[in-house]
Amino acid sequence: MEEEKFHEKITELQEDDKILQQFEQNKAKAEELFKDKDKMENFLERLENKLSRIPTAGKYLSDVPILISLVKAYVDKTYVKIPMGTIIAIIGALIYVFNPFDIIPDIIPGVGILDDAAVIAFASKLVHDDVMEYKAWRDANKQSL
Repeated sequence: MEEEKFHEKITELQEDDKILQQFEQNKAKAEELFKDKDKMENFLERLENKLSRIPTAGKYLSDVPILISLVKAYVDKTYVKIPMGTIIAIIGALIYVFNPFDIIPDIIPGVGILDDAAVIAFASKLVHDDVMEYKAWRDANKQSL
């Protein structure tokens, strides 16, 4: 799929009711996952492993490592200057990305990450300012991903 059409499809999927419903449902799962630090850390590790095996993720999922870093910092209590709603929205989006059998199954070559990218783009818009503050804090404190 050519770059421009890929981007258009991601933009279109950001408004898909099924994807938005799944994202909302994942926020409830995120609250449960957040309550168990070990499960959260295990989930983030598995997500990082999954992303390392998706060569086409590139720029479409490029915000995921910073989102993972932010959640880790929050769980470790090294960065807590962020609303709980932001953390839950991020974890909900990450749960969506981790699920291989979401609206567009990840096993479909070339298009399987479209919905994942759309959810990350949607969540990134919601939490943009908080993520920017985290990035500034991380850079000022020389924290790494």
